[in-house]
Order: sequence, then structure tokens, then C-alpha cells
Amino acid sequence: MSAGATHVTAEPLRILLSAVEPSADAIGAALMAVLKAKLPDVSFIGCGGPLMAAEGLQSLFPIDKFAVIGPVGALIALPAALRGAAMLADAASAEDIGAAILIDSWSFSQIAAEKIRKVAPNAKLIKYVAPQVWASRPKRAQTVARLFDGVITLFDFENPYFERVGAPVTAVGSSLFAAAASEKGDGDVFRAQHGLGATPLLAVLPGSRDSEINRLAPLFGETLRLLPEIQPDLCILIVTAPGKSVKVRAATADWPGVPIYVDHASRFDGFAAADAALAASGTVTTELAISGTPMVVGYRVDPLSAMWIKSVLTIKYAAMINIAADREIIPEFIQENCRPDAMAAALAPLLQPTPERAAQLQAFPEILEGLGIGGPPPAELAADAVLRWVQRD
Repeated sequence: MSAGATHVTAEPLRILLSAVEPSADAIGAALMAVLKAKLPDVSFIGCGGPLMAAEGLQSLFPIDKFAVIGPVGALIALPAALRGAAMLADAASAEDIGAAILIDSWSFSQIAAEKIRKVAPNAKLIKYVAPQVWASRPKRAQTVARLFDGVITLFDFENPYFERVGAPVTAVGSSLFAAAASEKGDGDVFRAQHGLGATPLLAVLPGSRDSEINRLAPLFGETLRLLPEIQPDLCILIVTAPGKSVKVRAATADWPGVPIYVDHASRFDGFAAADAALAASGTVTTELAISGTPMVVGYRVDPLSAMWIKSVLTIKYAAMINIAADREIIPEFIQENCRPDAMAAALAPLLQPTPERAAQLQAFPEILEGLGIGGPPPAELAADAVLRWVQRD
């Protein structure tokens, strides 16, 4: 991977962006910022969240309903997805776009791509964050190759799946991981601001989707009730995802003690201050590893979704650190194993200078290096790929 030069186009470029989950919103915002720097007259339409709104995107519709997991969530969201995809297609046709960049969210991206292709045949369709064919359903690579003119993956090991079916592909790294690596959280300042001193601090992250918060908050709360017997003076830090502060506060209102709440933007200071973390499976587990915070991962979905996930997955782990290492460095408690007593027992040694804590901290650096963290900015590489494909005749 290497950053390219600034590109220039003959006419102002109009780009449609689609991001319907919080992680995709962050990726889209980073990409918008770089594209604006390279092409000052570029303009954007589409859908996104608060971070893309801060970069100037007026979303065609709210994206809250789309952050779902599994077949049950997908069925519930399907009517909204069809309406949203139709709105994107209408905008693509009316605005004479040069490119449509559909970020993450494979099911929605597939629906939208089919509709956009019909009404804007000259626009370049680009998939940013390819479906994880390395984890499940590898035949999806063929659909990607059919629908899209270019594929932007996060990791080098993904590319062969798409190269084999003839899709132009480039790996750029994860902008979310790169942002985490560039953030130097100040744990001492955080502790001083909150009067913590040397008090043991546990960061808790119950997820970014409503379904995750609803399902995990009670389980995580019960886990915390067991910890005072092990760590009597423990303080709890709750990190809220973008736009979920009210939801998380309501879901954690009955948690023990007086938690400290911080928003997504301030999370790295909190991570640096925390002795350990209890987190929902997702991007945040790698962010915690980058911050040097040992953790336990818990996750549970509805039974039907769990059956579907088990039927399609080809990997053994949920956390990217474990997937990359192909072993359980971070204790995972998934589905029926996501029990408060088990999670509390795994958390306890991470709050003290134990071999369990040391093992995680020693393993993180090498694994993170293998994930491409520390290379050129992913958004820069992604923007160069977009402009290269858009300019290709």
C-alpha cells in the first residue's frame, strides 16, 4: 500500500455515498475529508450518520433502522432498506453522479447497487469494505465482481478472494484502526479530571446498535454486580457510541455504583485510563488493543440469528485480534456462553498484575502490526483508488 498523488478531473465530481451503520459513518467521513482536500469542487449526496453530516453530507434518510444483525434483523429492516435504496437510486439518476461508493453493510449495499446500476449505468460503483468472504459465504465475491467496478478491502489477505473472480481490488487498511493508532489517549489526565487517583477502572462498551444495547446491557450489568466481591473499589466507565448516549444511559440506569459516562469522541482517554474493559464484539475490541487495554468480549444475538450465523461462519473467533492470531488471546463469551458469572471470572485477573493480563498486553503489538496498523492513512489510499477508477475510461 502506498499513498498516491492528488488527482484532477475535468468536471466537478458528484459522488453518492452510502453508510448505514456507525462504523461505516466514520469511514465515510474520513473518505469525504480526503476527497475534499484532493478535489475542492467535489460534492456528495447519499446517506450517512452524524460524522458524515459534520463533513457536509445531508443524509437523504435517517440510518438508525439499518444497523441490524442476522436474518431476523434483516427482515425487520427490509422495507426501510428497499425504500432507502430506491431513494439512493433516484438521487443517483437525478444528480448525474460520477461514482457511487457503498460502504460496508453488504445486504443493503447489494440492494442499492442493483438499483443504482439500472438508473446510472455510467457511474462507477465502488464497494468500500468488502463483505467478509474470508469469514463466511465466499461465493459473495462473485456477486461483488458483477455489481462493482472496484473493491476496497481493509486487509491484504482479503484481496485474493476478489482477484480470483476478476474484480479490481485494493487493500487500504482500516481507517478506524488508523484513527485509534493516531490517538494518544491520556489516561493520567482522564483520571485527574474524574478524581480517580489509583482507583481500579473498568471500561464497559455495550455496543453501537440498538439491538446490541438492548441485549447486552442487562448481561453486562449483572456481570458488574458480581465484581465488587472481587474488586470492592472498582469504578465503571461507560463509553457510548455516536448518537446512542440517551439509549445507553437508559439501559444502564440500574447498573451498580455511579458510572462515568463518556461519548465516542472522548473514548481514547478513557481507554488509556482503564485497567481493563468489557466490550461487545466489534471494531472497538481492536481499538482497545491499540490502546493497550486488556479485555473480555461478550456477545449475544437472538436464537434464530445465532443459528444462521453458525451455519455460515467459517472462522472460530469473533474479535479481530483472535481471528488474526488464530487463537483466543482475548476471552470471548458468545451466545449461550455470554454469562455474567463467566465474564466476571475472566475480568477479575485483568484488573490485577497477573499472567492473564500480561499475556494480552504482550500479544497485541505483533498482531496489530500484521493488520497493517502504522501504514499510510487508509482514507488517503481509498480516495486515490476511487479517483483512479472514476477516471478510467
